[in-house]
Order: sequence, then structure tokens, then C-alpha cells
Amino acid sequence: MISKNRIKYVRSLEMKKYRKADGVFVAEGRKLVGDLLGVFICVYVAATREWMELHAEEMKSGCLKGVEMDEVTEEELRRVSFQETPQQVLAVFRQPVYEVDVNKVANGQLCLVLDDVQNPGNLGTIVRLADWFGIEHIFCSKGCADIYNPKTVQATMGGIAHVQVHYVDLPQMLASLDEDVPVYGTFLDGENLYGKTLKHRGMIVMGNEGKGISKEVERSVTERLFIPNYPEGRVTSESLNVAIATAIVCAEFRRR
Repeated sequence: MISKNRIKYVRSLEMKKYRKADGVFVAEGRKLVGDLLGVFICVYVAATREWMELHAEEMKSGCLKGVEMDEVTEEELRRVSFQETPQQVLAVFRQPVYEVDVNKVANGQLCLVLDDVQNPGNLGTIVRLADWFGIEHIFCSKGCADIYNPKTVQATMGGIAHVQVHYVDLPQMLASLDEDVPVYGTFLDGENLYGKTLKHRGMIVMGNEGKGISKEVERSVTERLFIPNYPEGRVTSESLNVAIATAIVCAEFRRR
């Protein structure tokens, strides 16, 4: 059984200020919680008896040993869940603290840079895409959606376990890069993505859903890219969703 105070606490974690104050985040569902167990420190679990029976060994001697738990009914789980149809388990994890040498990673691999991407679903989907395409670091402006928003965490589909998300001062970070680190960005006046020479290292900047890449960040872009529509000249919708555009760009980089 889960107490009213516990329900109130978990529900409060929908708000960033409470997640930040305690340094935690919520994940839900058998698959997602299973992907995060052993990667992040788990501090609380609310789960049905069925889920607990399946994880009995982890509760005795594994990553769930000593973790606070409440066995709940499906009705109780619905009361605490952020999902319309919760699946057996909700868990609270510690937010990780990452340290990264920006120049080192940018010189050795591709990284994503997000300039004020504000929709939680878009951010979560981009983390999922980064995981799929082997991109291990995403640098977000401080105006981006919070990676630990419950909607964002769910949208990553477990990608949050493999991709480090860093919140930084983007103009300052980009200005600190070595001169030979390529910084790619998508613009309407850029070069055709499919004819452009692309490297397997550097930064790929994706902009805000409505405004694109800010002028301040644009100053650091050294390689301007354009995703052409088909056929060229045909009247189409105004723009692509930022997550879809990210998928197209990443796929082309990896195809090379």
C-alpha cells in the first residue's frame, strides 16, 4: 500500500523545481525501468506484486537491495502515475552528475547540440535517436526542455541510459572549441546535405522548433547544411519537426 504523503511526493516530481531540489527523476513501465536499473541509482519503487516477484533476486542482492518499496494495486499505481495506462512499476532514480571534456569528445566523435528545443517529446525523441545512431553526448542550451521531465524520460525509450545530456552556455561552449572542430547547423541557405562532405566528428546544431538556430549560436557554425525537399521547387509544408530533421541529418552522417 502507498501512503498519501508518498503519492503527494511522487506527483510533485512533475515539477522541475522539486526534481532539482532532490536531484531525482521518475521513470515508469517494465521496459523503461528495467533499462535504467543498474545504470542510475534507484531510490524508490512502487510496483505490483507481479513485478516484485519477477525482480525478487535483484531485491535481495542486486541493484534493488535496500531500496524503499511499496507494493501497490493497479488502482494505486494509477493514482501515483503520470501515464494514462501505467504498466506495473514506477521508479524514482537519482539524476546523474556528468563531467565531460568538450574538446576531447568533439574531436573524437559526433555530438548533438540543441538550441532551445522546448518540447519535452521532441527532446526525448532526439535522445532516443542519438542512442540509435551511436551519439553519446548531447549539449543543450539552458532554455531547452528538462531531460528529467517525466514526459521526456518516457520519450527517450531508455536512450537516457546511454546518452549523456549536458546543460551549458552554448555560445560560450562553442566558442571554446578547437578551431578545426567542425560545427554543423541546418539553415534554409545551407549546402545540400546529400552533396556535402561530412566528417565523423564535431558538433551538429539543431534549433528551436519555431525560431531555428539563434543568431548568437549561428556565429559559431562553420558548416551550413540544408535538407532539400523532393522534388525541389515543389510547394510543401513550411518546415520539418526538429526531431525528424535530426533523424535525417544523423542518418546521412552515419551513411557516409
